[in-house]
Amino acid sequence: MLSKQKVFALGLQHVLAMYAGAVIVPLIVGGALGLNGTQMAYLIAADLFTCGLATLLQVMGTKYFGSRLPVVLGCTFTAVGPIIAIASTSNLATAYGAIIISGVFVVLAAPLYGKLLKFFPTIVTGSVVTIIGLSLIPVAMNNVAGGQGSPEFGQPRNLLLALITLLVILAVNRWATGFLRSVSVLVGLVVGTIVAYAMGLVHFSSVGSASWVSIAQPFYFGTPQFNLTAVITMIIVNIVSMVESTGVYFAVGKATEQKVEKKQIVNGLRSEGLAIMLGGIFNAFPYTAFSQNVGLISLTRVKTRNVIFAAGGIMVVLGLLPKLAALTTVVPNAVLGGAMIVMFGSVAVSGMAILSEVDLRKDGNLLIAACSIAVGLGSATLPSMFDQLPEFAKMLLQNGIVSGSLTAIIMNIFLSKTKESAVPAASQKAS
Repeated sequence: MLSKQKVFALGLQHVLAMYAGAVIVPLIVGGALGLNGTQMAYLIAADLFTCGLATLLQVMGTKYFGSRLPVVLGCTFTAVGPIIAIASTSNLATAYGAIIISGVFVVLAAPLYGKLLKFFPTIVTGSVVTIIGLSLIPVAMNNVAGGQGSPEFGQPRNLLLALITLLVILAVNRWATGFLRSVSVLVGLVVGTIVAYAMGLVHFSSVGSASWVSIAQPFYFGTPQFNLTAVITMIIVNIVSMVESTGVYFAVGKATEQKVEKKQIVNGLRSEGLAIMLGGIFNAFPYTAFSQNVGLISLTRVKTRNVIFAAGGIMVVLGLLPKLAALTTVVPNAVLGGAMIVMFGSVAVSGMAILSEVDLRKDGNLLIAACSIAVGLGSATLPSMFDQLPEFAKMLLQNGIVSGSLTAIIMNIFLSKTKESAVPAASQKAS
């Protein structure tokens, strides 16, 4: 039984693992829409607050809501472009109106989506989990170099910081035992940040300028407005997120060594729909299961939901106390990148472990895995190849997890039908 202090430390480790991914969305959206400093601060605080509520709802679970899996929810990157496009052509109130309606859609559509899970046999789930890990690795390497767009991108000191962080994590995993080993990523992040501070790369100006308290307000950017095109756009965004989340649920199932049931996925998606509605009400973002944290579960081998419950609580507090939230932002990108290498690599290896349970010499399984992984990784590393396609197609295909998942599902259906039709023909010839 873990003590409260240990549960808190493990929960904080999960928050730090996903923090950069959670904060970058409001920074991109707010920057693109020209929001002022006060509005940006609200957007980040509201995002963290809603992330925490959404995660708590997912982990606690009720009869119809929550998967009761150790899943962390965060804002989906798929929504960034559409939100900016809607708000630029109309206003933020229209974007949030569309988010609220799309959340209602996810809640209502979850049971129907659950009937499609028969199209996720082991070969498909293994391929999808592998794709999740591989598609995240470029994100890790961008952070290792200092962060995409950074003026110091690729500087040797960034690479050194990432290497130090990685080596500390590996050393703790190799020689430490018990609780210390389970917080190896947190230890690596702390040591890496201390080294970065000694190098003059850690600055606390954002902490000093942040306010102490911020309360998330419903409809901060105005009363929701509704536009059919905007609503349809956000529904498509969240259909994409549903496919992505399904892969994450299966990955968490593998990491926690449990079979993920249809009811868990349906309830989990209902919970995400409710979280999306909360995102619209508090003027934050649509939410989805975060794949960043799956690798951490595999690495730490701590599978208890209490840890994710603690992570959700920490995010709620950070959303209410911006000064504390700002303190977590001092961790340099390169330090985060060093930790991400281990975590995201662990997700990819989990997918490979699932694939090892499948006979790749039979039933076209090799083709399914090969093509879906290639398409998914290709889309993730070179999304610009789809820039000339219509917006709907871009939204689907530029997400490596979704494009790879759809490839695996379609190929599995096609090859299954081919096999079925081949059986009677063979029998007829034999007779």
